[in-house]
Amino acid sequence: MRGEKEGATTVVNSPVHPFTSSPSVPNLSADEILQQLRQRHYAPVYFLQGEEPYYVDHIADILEKHVLPEPDRGFNQVVLYGKDTDVATILGQARRFPMMAERSVVIVKEAQAVADLESEKTFPFLEAYLKNPLTTTVLVFCYKHKTLDARKKLGKLLAEKAVVMTSKKIYDNQVPAWITSYVRSKKQQISGQATAMLAEYIGTDLGRLTNEIDKLLLNVLPGHSIDEDLVQRLVGISKDYNIFELQKALVQRDVLKANRILLYFEANPKANPLIPNLTLLFGFFTKLLVLHQRGNPSDADFKKLGIMNSFAQKEYSQALRVYDFGRTRDIIHLLRRADLQSKGVESGSMSDGEILRELVFLILHPVPLSAVTGR
Repeated sequence: MRGEKEGATTVVNSPVHPFTSSPSVPNLSADEILQQLRQRHYAPVYFLQGEEPYYVDHIADILEKHVLPEPDRGFNQVVLYGKDTDVATILGQARRFPMMAERSVVIVKEAQAVADLESEKTFPFLEAYLKNPLTTTVLVFCYKHKTLDARKKLGKLLAEKAVVMTSKKIYDNQVPAWITSYVRSKKQQISGQATAMLAEYIGTDLGRLTNEIDKLLLNVLPGHSIDEDLVQRLVGISKDYNIFELQKALVQRDVLKANRILLYFEANPKANPLIPNLTLLFGFFTKLLVLHQRGNPSDADFKKLGIMNSFAQKEYSQALRVYDFGRTRDIIHLLRRADLQSKGVESGSMSDGEILRELVFLILHPVPLSAVTGR
């Protein structure tokens, strides 16, 4: 990557820099942009978009905190919010020269709410600026929870003239690897069981995952890795009474333990809401159904489903023996029924605790599905 000095400003103009005459410049990934930022190479315009807000916020936060030293920000850094601004205001700020600083920074948060961003009337003004941006300005659009239509004029123009990053939601089976990678990037280690617990309990919400992991990193003892005990203590998962222990009780067909956990859930409903628990159980039995379809699943089959560590693989292997294909399929129907009941469908006056209790009873006792549904 080459940096070219214009005055006192470093401008990115490497072969992958989007300010070229070629209309086929590829979008950059979040990692590629972060690598550029670590080297203090800044482009004049960033358009950060996508359904996954974590990377949009993360990159914008780095730009907001590190492009300018703190004393320069008062006169040279502006944060605008989409619903409170328009294209004319954004471009007016972008065209301002910095005051006693190398650069100025303009960040447009919630850019998807800028009413005239995709208007035909404002397109010529955006086009004029993007074709000839002020090289002392770093202009950042944070277009969250959606993407621009790449087939339309503005999408094509940005692809050619700005650094565009599109952040997609990650899949459930990618979460364990993402957690491990994030922890390693912080020069720390995490056990397989702790990884599995975070992945199952929090899921694909990367913002919440990073918040919880950062909290764990602050509390892990020197020379130790993040383990399941630390996760249980700090992430709000009771050591003995949590959805993972209930799942284990179902796999082991431990009726007494399951009932103890259900009593705890009913006594602490705010800490154990029904919908997330149903979601976790549904994910477990859905993966179990896929493994049944593999016949004799290999290590690769487990890993494709995000079941990375040996502890979790052993639990699934035991569940394969306890619940055959037909029974697993019936349990998935029961989970869908419980989900509908949680939304008030055919549940009468049942509480969330009663819905979960009935579900667990039906899982542990092989009542024919037709007897439950009446079909």
